[in-house]
Amino acid sequence: MASSPSGGGNSDSGLEIRTRSVEQTLIPLVSQITTLINHKDKPRKSERTRWAVQKVGQAVNVAVGRFVGVGEAIAAENNELKEEMGVACYEARRAGDAIAQLTDGTAVAPPTDAGTAVFHDKTGMVKAARMLLSSVTRVLVLADRIVIKQIITSRNKVLATLEQLESVCTFQEFVQIFSQFGNEMVEFAHLTGDRQNDLKDDKKKARMAAARAVLEKCTMMLLTASKTCLRHPDCDSARINKDAVFQRMRFALEQVIEIVTDARPCGETRVLPASIYSGTQEFKSKVEALREGLYSFPTQVLSGQLEAVVERTEDFTDSAYTSHEHREGILHLCQLARQDTHQLIAAWKDAQSLHAKEVPEEMELSILKTCQSVCELHRELHKVAVGRAEDLLKMYAEHLPLRALKASGGEGNLETLAEYARTLSEQKEQLVEACRLLCHISGTEPLEITCIHAEETFHVIGPQIISAAHTLALHPSSKIAKENLDVFCEAWESQLCDMAVLLKEINAVFEGRRGDKRTYMSLPRPGKHPANLKTAKAVKLDAEEQSTIAKVGLELHLLTSDVDLEVEKWDDQEQDMIRQSQSLSSMAYSMYLFTRGEGLLKTTMDLFHQAEVLSEEGLQLCSSLHTFSTQLVDEEKVEVLSGMEKLLALCQQLQIGARTPAQGKTATFQKVELSIQNTRAVMTVVVQLLPVCHRLSRKSGKDDASSPHGWTERQAFVPAKDNALNGKSNNGFGVKSLERHMANLTFLESK
Repeated sequence: MASSPSGGGNSDSGLEIRTRSVEQTLIPLVSQITTLINHKDKPRKSERTRWAVQKVGQAVNVAVGRFVGVGEAIAAENNELKEEMGVACYEARRAGDAIAQLTDGTAVAPPTDAGTAVFHDKTGMVKAARMLLSSVTRVLVLADRIVIKQIITSRNKVLATLEQLESVCTFQEFVQIFSQFGNEMVEFAHLTGDRQNDLKDDKKKARMAAARAVLEKCTMMLLTASKTCLRHPDCDSARINKDAVFQRMRFALEQVIEIVTDARPCGETRVLPASIYSGTQEFKSKVEALREGLYSFPTQVLSGQLEAVVERTEDFTDSAYTSHEHREGILHLCQLARQDTHQLIAAWKDAQSLHAKEVPEEMELSILKTCQSVCELHRELHKVAVGRAEDLLKMYAEHLPLRALKASGGEGNLETLAEYARTLSEQKEQLVEACRLLCHISGTEPLEITCIHAEETFHVIGPQIISAAHTLALHPSSKIAKENLDVFCEAWESQLCDMAVLLKEINAVFEGRRGDKRTYMSLPRPGKHPANLKTAKAVKLDAEEQSTIAKVGLELHLLTSDVDLEVEKWDDQEQDMIRQSQSLSSMAYSMYLFTRGEGLLKTTMDLFHQAEVLSEEGLQLCSSLHTFSTQLVDEEKVEVLSGMEKLLALCQQLQIGARTPAQGKTATFQKVELSIQNTRAVMTVVVQLLPVCHRLSRKSGKDDASSPHGWTERQAFVPAKDNALNGKSNNGFGVKSLERHMANLTFLESK
């Protein structure tokens, strides 16, 4: 997207798009430029087409001029970017001029026997279009630096005020400075919140969320801890309590800047641990890669990777809170995974000795058994970690140690307080360990980051509660000390609630539910299926049966990815067609997970239920497609209705197959295979229909508001009147106004 154009001496080395706002602004431009460059010359072009081409060249040039005006205004107010922005704006203006000249009707080549060319210099058009894309990208990325600069400036103001707060000696001075601090924190929260939502990288987004959560909770802690220290200046526990809050806030502020500037983490930042989930995923990918690399893959790597995973399970088996039954189960599954891996390596060596060109059946079964045993190990570890966390959340739901600490502190009873402080410390250690175990099986790197944040929060807040309670015990009549203890106890309770939410998210990932956009990712809804399915015998597939449907399952996985990519191209994600397509993709993905022995669908009955609900959703999509077709002209309507009829027939076929009873193991497996194949056929048609509907939808939308020739130049914003240029925007200077001006770049759509 930011590749260097050929010629022009414009280098884009080091240019990286990190935010969605810049990326989403560029996507239409990339699409439109591609359409323009790939425009196919017909044998003869009419004068009307030539006039349209000339019109778009002029429109592009005017729109680029306005866009560049915004960029130049940004450069004028930011000296550090003035030179770079000036070069980028110059290149964009030059590219716009070049496109206008190349599409000028007076500059096209004269007619020949083969027809009339739209523009005579195809190479020049490609070069100009690439230069325009590159320079506009650079302008947007440079403007994005202004947002980063705003966040850094805001952080610096917060830090400066934080230093003043730390050294105040009177209540009056503290109140004045804290009022300023509060306003600065609100500004910083808005800027970082917008940035968090805009980040493309999910790991950075999770880190930003964790840092902002620390700052949000610590702001109130800072207020009460500072007031307590001012009221009781000679109290060591009050000073320790206050110092810990200031230290944590500074660390969180530094984390935010590391994220927005993409800097390397500072020395104190914890690196993501090697989780069991990531280890097992890497191991399984290596195992499955044996199919492709019969003669090139070093199998000794497999044993080493498996042993690394087994070593990490010691966090579970060495825990004093893991039951004997679970410990033995984990050790047994580790040994089983070792045996299956050794058998796989032996089968691989046999295949090599026979000079096999394809994976032998015995080796294929070994691959499936090895992957299955590792999945069973992960499933057992997930059960242990989640079960432990759920037990702790139930056990500590009443917050008894916190109540006891408040009571003993209010009574000034230091002996009783020490006893309950030990109880809270033990509770803290249990929660910290539970978070560590959850990190191992969380399933995604963002969730791993959230687990680490939860672990660190319990680790820090526990001692802070004890120091706050100790201060209250020394000054039992102090209302400020009591208020301070209440604030820290509320932070602990809040973190327990956050842990419960985290637990639900981890379970959702484990069960195959893949994100917020998915509207349906669970087992079929109760009461929605015929009674004969409820009484059917639920069975699981064995290794041979999974081997048979593995290829079809993989194809189904690829199709769900294709559907997701097509869905993301639509601006309106709330359209019925889009929501139904997302739902189909999600259900098909859960059926793919079933072929691997993973996910929420455990038995064949679960699969048949899912297939029936998928067919019903497909029929709903057919209804939406029919409604959509009524908005189209006859020629376009035929294309959509033809695909809709195919989809209708396939959904009915899938529904009938899912409802047909099957007796015996062979018949049941045949029904499974048929359900997966029919689902694959349904998804194939959906993948074919979505781009067609997207193209017709865009064309229909443009025709309604465009000129007779299909060209439009939307009214531009006047840069001089743009609030963002005057620094009045609260959402970040530069990018928002540039996004609006990018809307003026409208190119020829192929018909």
